[in-house]
Amino acid sequence: MQNILDHDTVAFDEQSGTLDIIDQTLLPGETKIIKLKDIKDIWEAIYLLKVRGAPAIGVAAAIGIYVVMLSEDTSDAGDFARKFHEHKEYLVSARPTAVNLSWALERMEKVCLANKAAGVETMLKALKAEALEIRAEDEDMCLKIGENALTLLKKGAGLLTHCNAGQLATSKYGTATSAMYLGHKRGYGFKIYCDETRPLLQGARLTAYELASAGMDVTLCCDNMVSSLMRQGLIDAVFVGCDRVAANGDVANKIGTSVVAAIAARYGVPFYVCAPSSTIDPGTASGDDIVIEQRPGEEVTEMWYAKRMAPEGIKVYNPAFDITDHELITAIITEKGILRPPYDLKSL
Repeated sequence: MQNILDHDTVAFDEQSGTLDIIDQTLLPGETKIIKLKDIKDIWEAIYLLKVRGAPAIGVAAAIGIYVVMLSEDTSDAGDFARKFHEHKEYLVSARPTAVNLSWALERMEKVCLANKAAGVETMLKALKAEALEIRAEDEDMCLKIGENALTLLKKGAGLLTHCNAGQLATSKYGTATSAMYLGHKRGYGFKIYCDETRPLLQGARLTAYELASAGMDVTLCCDNMVSSLMRQGLIDAVFVGCDRVAANGDVANKIGTSVVAAIAARYGVPFYVCAPSSTIDPGTASGDDIVIEQRPGEEVTEMWYAKRMAPEGIKVYNPAFDITDHELITAIITEKGILRPPYDLKSL
């Protein structure tokens, strides 16, 4: 089996001046690197989930907006900054729930404006350095989350993860899977279960693929089978990623996360959220204040099927994320440490 770890999920190609990403819509059948320069293509790649996962989206946006600005034909710093802002606002609209997207682009705009007096050439150099720094920080963050998470686990543990918060969602290691990668290297012998994660099957297509490619013991199950696993005592802990953490500890993550959390609470299984500090949004009081992206109904009725599997004209409810209440979360694992209830993240 091809090792997906041989490829960077998100990268900047110096020679071609492009944002390079793995087209995740083609996995696991085909591993294809696509090169992007145009702002509309980058927006589409984010919206259509060619690149996905909160940290990877942030890195892609940072590199992507730098690549776009490389082709702007202006020597006027004010005009350059104005065009940057327009591109930033456009890219933010692609995925409103994942805070890393707006976080990375806001960070890039601050650098852009801070160097405005020095001229366009200096602004471009600063933007490139910042984009690459965001990527390097993401990799380091994932490693530290993994080290922190590993302190909670014993050898041979049964672990469940939902959606994909692996290397394909980050620069390296993943968030929810980081401890799995580190534990695998250190001989922990984890038994890992991935639920398929309807309707886009990120668990089946991505997590199962990348962990199996790395040589881990991975078992795939349907979403509605996790209760059966927990009731049998096969799951010692659940690890998930997240797209936004509110000040009270409520978490927005891939649809179905709250179901897994509720079942874990029923059977006394620890439920851990692996959250880069960049996904913590102290300005959002609770999960009630998080905007939930609604996806096309065709993802439920037609995608992955040879023939349509639902009646024509049927109404479809297809939110991309749900809110997991903080009461269901055992701990939030960040690169800075492990946070436990009661959660009060306003000061972060």
